Amino acid sequence: MGSRWQVEKHNDPYYKKAKKEEYRSRASYKLKQLDKRFKIIKEGNTVVDLGAAPGGWSQVALEKVGEDGLVVGVDLNRFKKFHEENYYGMRGDFTTPEVQEKIMEIIGGKAKVVMSDASPSLSGIKNIDQLRSIDLTYSVIGIAENILEPKGNLVMKVFQGPEYKEMLDSLKTKFRHVRTTKPASSRKKSSEMYVVGLEYMPNKRQKKRKK
Repeated sequence: MGSRWQVEKHNDPYYKKAKKEEYRSRASYKLKQLDKRFKIIKEGNTVVDLGAAPGGWSQVALEKVGEDGLVVGVDLNRFKKFHEENYYGMRGDFTTPEVQEKIMEIIGGKAKVVMSDASPSLSGIKNIDQLRSIDLTYSVIGIAENILEPKGNLVMKVFQGPEYKEMLDSLKTKFRHVRTTKPASSRKKSSEMYVVGLEYMPNKRQKKRKK
């Protein structure tokens, strides 16, 4: 099984492309494709990357924000930090209040983009894994609600399950535009999807109630 996976990995065109273009992960192309379509990250933005290891998404974000932007990457696992002065990498569990407070301290309040390509630890038991996935998704959404500035953007990986539609409906009360997609670089056999929330509107729900 492991040997077959290794063969598939090394034959994967995005794996080869990442090696050639010196990206840390083939996942870099997922964000590049998502950003090309939805214009998520712009020069000068402050970006928070939740579940950053090994750094593929942070690497793309650094290219997009330029010298005037800031990228903060957080992950439970150790990963090689970037040398750019406008990158801050930290090790920790981003679902905990302590780490979230540290993120806010680093960015000085608010971020323009929150992004996450994180996956939960999988047990192989479908029901348990779906619950872990949705819990992680709501953790990312909760952080986004706390640190996104008005009209900020969110992009995150999700796995379809019983609560998938409910989660999307919830996001539609918070963002002007919500889109779901599966970029070309995402493996076809993977059940992962990507959700993009554009133009965070913290008072959208309240405005609707007043009408």
